[in-house]
Amino acid sequence: MAGHHTRYTPDKGLTRRMVTTMFLIGLLYVVFIGVLVALLGRAWPVVLVIAGGMFIAQFWFSDKIAAFSMGAREVTPEQAPELHGAVDRLCALADMSKPKVAIAESDVPNAFATGRNQKNSMVCATTGLLRRLEPDELEGVLSHELSHVAHRDVAVMTIASFLGVLAGMMTRVALWGGFGRMGGRDNNNGAGLLLLLIPLVSALVYAISFLLTRVLSRYRELSADRAGALLTGRPSALGSALTKISGDMSRIPTKDLRQAEPYNAFFFVPAFSGESVAALFSSHPPLEKRLDQLGRISAQLGQ
Repeated sequence: MAGHHTRYTPDKGLTRRMVTTMFLIGLLYVVFIGVLVALLGRAWPVVLVIAGGMFIAQFWFSDKIAAFSMGAREVTPEQAPELHGAVDRLCALADMSKPKVAIAESDVPNAFATGRNQKNSMVCATTGLLRRLEPDELEGVLSHELSHVAHRDVAVMTIASFLGVLAGMMTRVALWGGFGRMGGRDNNNGAGLLLLLIPLVSALVYAISFLLTRVLSRYRELSADRAGALLTGRPSALGSALTKISGDMSRIPTKDLRQAEPYNAFFFVPAFSGESVAALFSSHPPLEKRLDQLGRISAQLGQ
């Protein structure tokens, strides 16, 4: 999973855990499609075509949708010299091609990266982030985001989360009663059973894939923290940015945070992390865990 042709350092332990999680998600895909094919009889090609179409759409457009909904607009080096300067320095350090640079008008201090690969990637910072951070803290945050780009995290997370999208769709279709007619079977018992089985199987797959995707997301965040800190050689700057942003998050009106919530997977810090939502459901590791890892890296670099 390590970045191709960049100087971002791979992390073997983390990579192993990510590969394991990806394998389990893949296994779930195979089982789910297998069960659908078995249950649907003659209607299964329709399902595969719809699923394939949806997957391609999500893969190609999810980053554009995220960027659009966050109000990210591309900026030139003249419009945002500090932001461009930081991205230029980091790309030179990492030996990677420079992504598009964007700014989103929002007081929620955050940053995110999108793009399936390095060629069509974009890194975006909010005005709230740019206003609050010192130059070295901003560089720490951008280094984390560029690590996501280098490691193709957006593509990986899109593929991983698609299973949940598919399962959700199958549940809805089944509940609309489409399968009874699609299967073209005469016996009503069979249709009734299908209507019961498909939502159950889909709901189960959705739940498991949701949790696995969240686990994967947390590993990828830790991995990006680590790679970003090692690239800049200043884990403390990333740590202070994290602390500052997390502290500010708690003071921002909940409504603003809620609007940003659906795009958490793309974010540097989750926009809505009520303590009530168990760590299990979080797309990001807890702050203590991230700071703890950065502290260990600091110690390693100091030796």
